[in-house]
Amino acid sequence: MVHAEELMQYENALFAQGVRYICGVDEVGRGPLAGPVTCAAVIMPLDRLIDGVNDSKKVSKNKRERLAALIKENAVAYNVVSYSNEDIDRMNILAATKACMCDAIMGLSVAPDVVLVDAVKLDIPYRTEAIVHGDALSYSIAAASIIAKVERDAFMTEMAEKYPEYDFASNVGYGTAKHIAALKEFGPTEIHRKTFIKNFVGEGK
Repeated sequence: MVHAEELMQYENALFAQGVRYICGVDEVGRGPLAGPVTCAAVIMPLDRLIDGVNDSKKVSKNKRERLAALIKENAVAYNVVSYSNEDIDRMNILAATKACMCDAIMGLSVAPDVVLVDAVKLDIPYRTEAIVHGDALSYSIAAASIIAKVERDAFMTEMAEKYPEYDFASNVGYGTAKHIAALKEFGPTEIHRKTFIKNFVGEGK
């Protein structure tokens, strides 16, 4: 298991420069055919780390939910924002993701000194460092990835009850074979991204 201390390289380097509030930001849901893209920004107290925090994709569902609760409980500040499938269709996924991340950061109750972000460049009034695969390398970004994923997964589980044919509880909107088969049989729901499903549904659906 990766220990939290192993993800502190970037944070420790910033601490050595006298930086106090380090914000990690990450997104979940850029690739699915349905549902929102969800972004989280979080400033964690880095003198008491939560062990087990890691890239959300590497943590089991039950553990993610426990960690998300601990992250929210201990955070100096956090904010989670979602952009809907309509926003994504209107703006395109990259623009929607960047805007969503910016909103998450700018909505924090405490202003960060530095923002660590997973791979993308953002237009915000804070010093920003983009880290490729940041959710697997930075404690702060990993913490953001966990609370973003837990929130988005919870929404998609709710949608699974409304649209049982699409298996959203299992695929959280990604294009699995079962999801695509349902799309072809039943057509899109109100949460599908029209710009993502053109290859799977006819124009009349």
